Amino acid sequence: MHIVLVEPEIPPNTGNVARTCVLTGTRLHLVEPLGFSLSDKEVKRSGLDYWPYLDLEIHPDFFSLRSQYKEARFLYFTTGGRTYYHEIKYRHNDFIVFGSETRGLPGAVKEQAEFLLRVPMVEQIPRSLNLGNTVALVLYEALRQQRFPGML
Repeated sequence: MHIVLVEPEIPPNTGNVARTCVLTGTRLHLVEPLGFSLSDKEVKRSGLDYWPYLDLEIHPDFFSLRSQYKEARFLYFTTGGRTYYHEIKYRHNDFIVFGSETRGLPGAVKEQAEFLLRVPMVEQIPRSLNLGNTVALVLYEALRQQRFPGML
């Protein structure tokens, strides 16, 4: 599996996602610009001592990532998605894409998306789940469907 964070802004969220990726054997893709430095103490602290084990790729922009993985299936998460995260059949090599914490996915990214997915939330609150929590929720559903490959 692949997790993609497009222009993440909050260091602890990226650190938590990195830790989740290490413990699930998932590659993490970060799309620049980042709202912080990877040497930021908050990123390092939330990722604990897992950073040496992280399978990480950094991309200058989203379309560079897409061109590098032309044959891959990309699944995009947004509050405006029409399909819920548990209603899709995940594949072992999917790229699961999340936008920044305050802006979500850029319009140019959403425009070319085949799959716009969402996590259900109450409508009365105009906010979203924490990025780290959402990544973990979706990733574990994808891995559950695949019977947790390589995991105990």
